[in-house]
Amino acid sequence: MATTVWTLDPTHSEVQFKVKHLVISTVTGSFKNFEGTLTTEGDDIANGTVEFSLDVNSIDTNQEQRDGHLKSADFFDAEQYPKITFKSTSLTAKGDDEYVAVGDLTVKGITKPVTLNVEFGGSADDFYGNTKAGFEVTGKISRKEFGLTWEGVTEAGSIVVGDDIKLIANVQFAKQK
Repeated sequence: MATTVWTLDPTHSEVQFKVKHLVISTVTGSFKNFEGTLTTEGDDIANGTVEFSLDVNSIDTNQEQRDGHLKSADFFDAEQYPKITFKSTSLTAKGDDEYVAVGDLTVKGITKPVTLNVEFGGSADDFYGNTKAGFEVTGKISRKEFGLTWEGVTEAGSIVVGDDIKLIANVQFAKQK
C-alpha cells in the first residue's frame, strides 16, 4: 500500500492551551504559527505518524505583557528554545473515529512522552478537489515537567499559575497528491 502524506493546513487549524489563573479562573492562549505532517498507509489513520512543531514567539493570550513574560526565560525562553515539537511513536484506534496518539513532546529542551486523545472529524473534498481530514486533539500536561517552573504567589498566598495545562488543537490536514 502506498504511503500518503498529509500536510497541516494552518488557515483551517488552531492550537490552544488553557491554564488556571489564581486557581479560580482559566486563561486561554493560542499559538498562531505551526506546521505539521501526518503520514499514513493509504488513507488509514491508524498506525500513522504525526510530526508537529509550533513557534513559541507566536504565543497569544490576548494580553501583550503576559505574552512577553511567557516568551521570557521565566517560562518558554523563546530566544533559546524557539520551537515546541511533537513526534508520535504510535497512533492507535480506540473506537469509532477515536484514536490515541502517544509521542515525544519537547518543550524548552526537555522531551517527555505524552498521550493525546484524537477525534477524527471526517474527511471531505474542498472546492478545489483537495481532500481534507479534520481532527480534534486534546490532552493534559504538567508544565513543571517541561521546565516551566516559574511560581508566582500573591500576598494572600494564592498560586498565580496552575501546573496542569490543557491542550486543545483543532487541525485540518490536506492530502498531498
